[in-house]
Amino acid sequence: MVEKGLGQDIIVDISGLAKHFGEVHAVDGVDMQILQGEILAIVGSNGAGKTTLLRMISGGHSIDRGSLFFQSLDVSRLGLIQRARLGIIYSFQIPALFENLSTLDCLRMALLTREHKTVLFFQTIEKFPLVRKEAEDILDMFQIPKDSCACLLPHGQRKLLDVAMAFALKPRLLLLDEPTSGVSTKEKGQVMDTIMPIIRQTNTTTVIVEHDMEIVTRYSDRVIVMDQGRVLAQGTPQEVLNNPEVGEVLLWR
Repeated sequence: MVEKGLGQDIIVDISGLAKHFGEVHAVDGVDMQILQGEILAIVGSNGAGKTTLLRMISGGHSIDRGSLFFQSLDVSRLGLIQRARLGIIYSFQIPALFENLSTLDCLRMALLTREHKTVLFFQTIEKFPLVRKEAEDILDMFQIPKDSCACLLPHGQRKLLDVAMAFALKPRLLLLDEPTSGVSTKEKGQVMDTIMPIIRQTNTTTVIVEHDMEIVTRYSDRVIVMDQGRVLAQGTPQEVLNNPEVGEVLLWR
């Protein structure tokens, strides 16, 4: 377990979390806490249970055993939509975009979803000038053009648009599943250098599943290492990198 930092509260408290797929123990008795405002990276070899854990936190996977508290509320049995309404927002490894809409309309759709007004989108979108203004402001923050079709964006900007749409939902807990997956080495830094200042400025608690240890070391406050569905180690990026057991898992499995 992690001790609270100065001025930091525990926003997520997980105890004995488990998820099995037949004989596969994808997540096998995980205990962990997430602190308000921190950027937490979850790392491990392929099959370690990282994405399964992230989806359990979001409500995308049910919990077989254990408990999950979010801001002191037991959300263990709540579904994806219910948790999203509480502010637990998941950004997928493969961007989930409205491919035939413009970037502006993608953001407006996300904002109207937040306001429970999506049924009105195609008939009355122009009746919401404040929604348009907020969408434009978010696109500017993420350095995304307003008049491009989502389907025509380069991969790095597709990632940014997906995160921007998640950000539009005003997350209290933002879950990023491999935000640099499929992005060129050159674009990785650009993507993260765009996302991270926004997260820091808004003090948005963020969990990142990531394979690139350079990204993890540069951008995270704390790291949890998973191996075979369990937490192997946790600490600052430097503490984790200096752990010989962690090095063996990350290098050889």
